[in-house]
Amino acid sequence: MHLQESKDYEDTFLRHRGPVTCVSGIPNRNAAVTSGYDGAVGYADLGAGTVELMGYHDHLANKITVNRTGTKAASSSSDYTIYIWDLATKQIERILRGHSDDVEDFVFVDDQYGVSVSRDWRILVWNLLTGAVVRIIEGHEKDVLSVDVANGRIYTSGDDMTLRVWDLASGELIRKWGPFEDETDSCAIDTIHNRAILGCDDGVVRVFDIETGERIAEIEAHSSGIKKVAVSPVTGDILSAAYDQRILVWDAGEMSLKLTLEPRATIWERSFNWSPDGSRILAGTFDGTVLVWDSATGQCLGEVGECGQGNACFNDVGSTDDGDVLTVSDDGLLRLGRLTPELATWVAEIEPGSGCMLANAVTIDAEYAMAVSGTHNQRLHLFEFTGQTLDKEIEVLIGEGPINCVRVSHHSGHEKESFVACYSGAIARVGRQGDIRGYIRVHDGAVKALRLHPSEKIGVSCSADGALLAWDFEGNLLKRFPGHLAIVDDVDIDPGGSLIASVSRDFTMKVYRLDDGRLVGSYSLGHRSPKAVCFLDEDTVIVTNYWGALLRFDLSSGDVLTRSIAKNGISALSRSGDYLVAASYDGALYLVDPSNLEPVNTIRSMTQRLEASALI
Repeated sequence: MHLQESKDYEDTFLRHRGPVTCVSGIPNRNAAVTSGYDGAVGYADLGAGTVELMGYHDHLANKITVNRTGTKAASSSSDYTIYIWDLATKQIERILRGHSDDVEDFVFVDDQYGVSVSRDWRILVWNLLTGAVVRIIEGHEKDVLSVDVANGRIYTSGDDMTLRVWDLASGELIRKWGPFEDETDSCAIDTIHNRAILGCDDGVVRVFDIETGERIAEIEAHSSGIKKVAVSPVTGDILSAAYDQRILVWDAGEMSLKLTLEPRATIWERSFNWSPDGSRILAGTFDGTVLVWDSATGQCLGEVGECGQGNACFNDVGSTDDGDVLTVSDDGLLRLGRLTPELATWVAEIEPGSGCMLANAVTIDAEYAMAVSGTHNQRLHLFEFTGQTLDKEIEVLIGEGPINCVRVSHHSGHEKESFVACYSGAIARVGRQGDIRGYIRVHDGAVKALRLHPSEKIGVSCSADGALLAWDFEGNLLKRFPGHLAIVDDVDIDPGGSLIASVSRDFTMKVYRLDDGRLVGSYSLGHRSPKAVCFLDEDTVIVTNYWGALLRFDLSSGDVLTRSIAKNGISALSRSGDYLVAASYDGALYLVDPSNLEPVNTIRSMTQRLEASALI
């Protein structure tokens, strides 16, 4: 049990201090470049097994790509920029500015031009020599997440469930496949066989003929959403990576399963790529390291980057009025602590019985002396909470994709029952002894968050498709709250049970009456994406964002107070007596005075970003 970081780890970049979003091999080198949720861009020496820090974005680094000659790299970020890196000097050569939301992907056309896509729904074509935007292409109806270029055409896919083909020279739309019934997160081009490959959230790989538009194949590849497809540069074989934790290679000729990669628990599905010569497959982990597989055998050849410390990027927090706090993080450990104005200390680290796995959901219930967490590998963990540790674990395989949120019911007939928000769109009801009592299936998209009414058998939930819904405990849809135009990240019910508040990637907070669904108010959050929302009382709402800020809205007066407290996004809020506990991806919990949003105490497990002096 290691409750504090070692000083050496704190001052030294040995790997990413957050999930690795992408690994791209460098042609003619036994090396790769990496991007991570710590905002860092790294250089991985695959032979030496080391990762070197090249620099930081101001926000999450979502993707990194390398040009065909291996001289340049481009990192795409949620700070709305693209950094062009000189791989000879490992320095930033140019910063591309033009997007108004997270940049999700970039591809080099050649050494002079590149193309990027963003959650601002736009495609931008860049002159890399000057940094100028050559062309703006519009037409997608939601966030654009993936881009590839081949033979003078741009291929893009995203949340509007389409795959589109554009003329690079004119920006004109050539063809559109879809809309399909599920989101289309990843696309790739097989130039060997003249095919477009699409990975979909229904687990199906769809293959199209580039020239005729004919659908060549539908491969029912996975039981959960596909987060990455990639094509071998040598054979055209298709790699698919999905939330069922299976990484598969499909034969380009027969479209049959050719290979299953040796599993590794901490892989991040979105990070996969083929090496430039097709001999290896590269990926990043939630632990901040790089994994390498032999593409012929599927054997994992090794892990690059210092292992063993754990990345305490906090994804959720539960708390009690007495100052107990419980967190979950990317490294899969549950951390139990005490956080009051007078005391800030960790009490215990608990590894789930089946091992450490990224966790996004946690709650703690003092009255029932229980705690519940949910993980990326679709499992729910129920514990007895003693105040000093967690005991008598019960593990339940929910089987509905990664778990995003969990809440415990105090309602008659549903006491100690956990309501579990899942990526599949289902909300599972799980009894205290781990028995699955039923499913509420009212959402089409991944359920991001849910809350339970303080007295009535009613819940509210929000999802990745922009839906905000109310339902009863028997699974009947009661009300649909219209208005959001993008992913709804979080929802809360006021302590009296009459209002709900929601925050969305459309940069708004909306407040509705729960009984009749009437919109009470819509509030601009600026142009920085929100993450969590929490009612203090019927008149006061606190919102967090991915930039480390808290915003307090007075619903009566319209006054807004904003204060930045963290070095990365604030993932969650929990009430603790007269205070709030804010969990951050930067590795800290902040006890916040809601009257002025000032932190009154902090407990930290990780220093995520190194200071400049530490890099010298």
